Amino acid sequence: MRKILSILVVLGLGYFAVERWDTTAGFRHDAPISEPSIAEAFQNQKSDALVEGRGEVIRVLADDSDGSRHQRFILRLDSGQTLLIAHNIDLAPRLPQLKAGDLVEFLGEYEWNDRGGVIHWTHKDPQGQHQAGWLKYQGRTYQ
Repeated sequence: MRKILSILVVLGLGYFAVERWDTTAGFRHDAPISEPSIAEAFQNQKSDALVEGRGEVIRVLADDSDGSRHQRFILRLDSGQTLLIAHNIDLAPRLPQLKAGDLVEFLGEYEWNDRGGVIHWTHKDPQGQHQAGWLKYQGRTYQ
């Protein structure tokens, strides 16, 4: 009986570990990091973190068409930190008529850089192996 109980505990812990950790993506599927923690991720040069927040568009950049096409724009968070959003428009719809002053909410993966960071994976994963992200703009969700 003890052996069976031990096996069940090990299986349960294994299931929990698999559900909470995606080795392909390299980050935990916890609740997203909030804006104050985005600042911590920037200060600690942390990458591969699921983050959620909102900011004002301060600049719309040309699309990146090298490889997968990405709509790019810079957001300023309430904290003053800036983030580059790289939204894959081969996998998700483009945010239409985006301009400076617009508000955009996001859920995606944070990658550190010395300018504030980059948010990507703002879409569903076609293989279903990565946490889905999104952008919310003018009452609509883009993913």
